[in-house]
Amino acid sequence: MSARTTVRKAVFPVAGLGTRFLPATKAQPKEMLPVVDKPLIQYAVEEAYAAGIRHMIFVTGRNKRAIEDHFDTAYELENELQAANKGSLLTVLRSIVPDDMLMSYVRQPRSLGLGHAVLCAEHLVGDEPFAVLLADDLMVGTPPIMAQMVAQFEALKQSVIAVQEVPAEHTRRYGIVAGDKVRPGLIKVSRMVEKPAPEVAPSRMGVAGRYILTPAVFEQIRQQSGGVGGEIQLTDGIAGLMKTESVYAFEYSGKRYDCGSKEGFLQATVELALQHPEVGAQFKAYLDSLRTSA
Repeated sequence: MSARTTVRKAVFPVAGLGTRFLPATKAQPKEMLPVVDKPLIQYAVEEAYAAGIRHMIFVTGRNKRAIEDHFDTAYELENELQAANKGSLLTVLRSIVPDDMLMSYVRQPRSLGLGHAVLCAEHLVGDEPFAVLLADDLMVGTPPIMAQMVAQFEALKQSVIAVQEVPAEHTRRYGIVAGDKVRPGLIKVSRMVEKPAPEVAPSRMGVAGRYILTPAVFEQIRQQSGGVGGEIQLTDGIAGLMKTESVYAFEYSGKRYDCGSKEGFLQATVELALQHPEVGAQFKAYLDSLRTSA
């Protein structure tokens, strides 16, 4: 493992097609679907930034230009806002990419799975630990989930994956981990299974869309043949990593919205709208009026 223990880089695999949200995702990336007033990918980037990460690496595919454009400078729009004396909106626009944030983009040429997407970023990550954030999982916590994980990594100096307890009937949706509890909320992983049936799942601890991994995982991913669905699974690469390094599962403090599903996306929209400083009070009054009239 690299001697570096500070997590400086984050990988965002954003090459997926978003078929569960068709037709909305026919001409725009699913990661650009807005929850209230920010796209999903911006929530993930802000979470990484709040954890001290400054280099954001996007693994993109065809028809993903909107993501690059979102994090680029929009000179015409900025000029229009400045001319109209809309300073508050101009501040919001410029805050999307702080001055000390670095953005990099790399293409995933074929849809070969999450493990393959992470491997596409190897030359940008180099020989240092890195985070992986899946924008489909909108995660809210205090402190932010990734900041909690960085603190765990800096104490353990080993790979850390976010987990949560899931209903038995949902194990088919997750990578499932099992192992020995080191302390409350922390498990030393001994086994990982990708999307097992409930009757064979080793536990109910499902992997959420946040990881901090050591660079040794790249070689393990390279050695993987196609797993579930013929894809190169990140879970399988992490399972290989456990042969030479310890891997820990961390039960984070916070809430995860599965925005890869319509139900989770709607839940996130409603709950974050209720918390929004600009529209929360009015939106709550509206929902209350619906209950009253029902």
